[in-house]
Amino acid sequence: MNEHPSALVHSGAELAELAVTLSTTTGCVAIVTDTAEANLRWAGNSLTTNGQMRRFTMVVIAIADVAATAEGDAGTAAVSVRGAVTGPDDVAVLVRAAEAGVRGTGPAEDAQPLLTPEQTGTSPDFAHASPGTTIEVFSTFAPALGRAFAQARDEGVELFGFAEHTVATTWIATSTGVRLRHVQPTGRIELNAKSPDFARSAWVGQGTVDFADVDAEALYEQVRTRYGWSANTVALPAGRYETILPPSAIADLLIYAIWSASAREAEEGRSVFAAKGGGTRIGERLSALPLTLSSDPSYPGIEAAPFAIAAASGGGMESVFDNGLPLRKVDWVRDGILTELVRTRATAVGRDDVPAATDNLILTGDGTADLDDMIAHTERGLLLTCLWYIREVDPEQLLLTGLTRDGVYLIEHGKVVGAVNNFRFNESPVGLLGRISEVSREERTLPREWNDWFTRTVMPAVRVPDFNMSTVSQAS
Repeated sequence: MNEHPSALVHSGAELAELAVTLSTTTGCVAIVTDTAEANLRWAGNSLTTNGQMRRFTMVVIAIADVAATAEGDAGTAAVSVRGAVTGPDDVAVLVRAAEAGVRGTGPAEDAQPLLTPEQTGTSPDFAHASPGTTIEVFSTFAPALGRAFAQARDEGVELFGFAEHTVATTWIATSTGVRLRHVQPTGRIELNAKSPDFARSAWVGQGTVDFADVDAEALYEQVRTRYGWSANTVALPAGRYETILPPSAIADLLIYAIWSASAREAEEGRSVFAAKGGGTRIGERLSALPLTLSSDPSYPGIEAAPFAIAAASGGGMESVFDNGLPLRKVDWVRDGILTELVRTRATAVGRDDVPAATDNLILTGDGTADLDDMIAHTERGLLLTCLWYIREVDPEQLLLTGLTRDGVYLIEHGKVVGAVNNFRFNESPVGLLGRISEVSREERTLPREWNDWFTRTVMPAVRVPDFNMSTVSQAS
């Protein structure tokens, strides 16, 4: 390969193998991702752009022994360098940059021996190329979208949104012989219905694997119903309201909770999962309802990588030394009781297994109603569409703030009677678990705020008797 430095290396396996071969440090991890993407975008009932693209990126993690000094003990250091790659020259640049960076770096707190093939297994298809994706993935969806455009024009509604499909193929190669490959298809669609003056807006979204299950006309029917609710408007003050959060909204809140579920931070007393007096809240009841919050790499329809892929270490949530670690189903909350927090191998010392983070999230609660049933059983309350601009206010309570968006609706006597103004909310998703009074059947949903980073969720709608709408918002 070095004789032809300008040649394009098409195989992610070859790129990863080359990085490990070029490495001269104690250890090396190479992570190559081939991302293929196809997308459609539309505005005002017309397609505006469409296209497809492809890119190779690589992360090289150099691992080196660190000698004891007057300032510190001996140990193992690790440095990650990321960049785009097209061939051997790019790989060599990244390897040398990682090796230069690790020199003089102090020992890593999460240092562990790199895993071996005996611990991780191997991928028999490691040498295979990526299956990729093309614009043809929308061959059924696009004509249906065109019919939805025509109907919206006839009804005086303007549609905006996008559809995106990516296939990310990841290869991991390590100096200890680990060779793993994972193909992750991810699809999402967001559809907004707006009035010509933009005074009214409604939203629906859907996650998918391949768009075979996406019905654009059915999505339009859903968003048109919500848009119709906003024909009547009602002004409400800030306050605590009985509120129904649809699956998308509760997904966004619980994603933040799982991102904050580091066992190390809890043990150090720096998170909402820290117990008073020391230790963690594992074993504490968080909800009177039989709610179970879990991650499962094999959950049907939202399958995720069955092994850890860590480009960097951070917060006790992931570790570069754990690349290739087999992932299992984990119940973070089981039947209302906190049962696990996220650990790396470094923070799971003494345990037989490691409850590591997985790229999906499922909430179940034995609900039998659907969203329409929950509305019908509401005497007076609010129905949200989604939340956005979610930010952390207090990590010790995991108090979050944010805004409602694209439709807050007033329910009276079991019927939606109109749209109300937007609000800023202040809530803790962990505290919220203890105040949920009803859940619907769970369903696959698309988070609104976090779907760029976290797409695979299954959630119910939930009823909260006293959701805190802290102030009225002028956002639209």
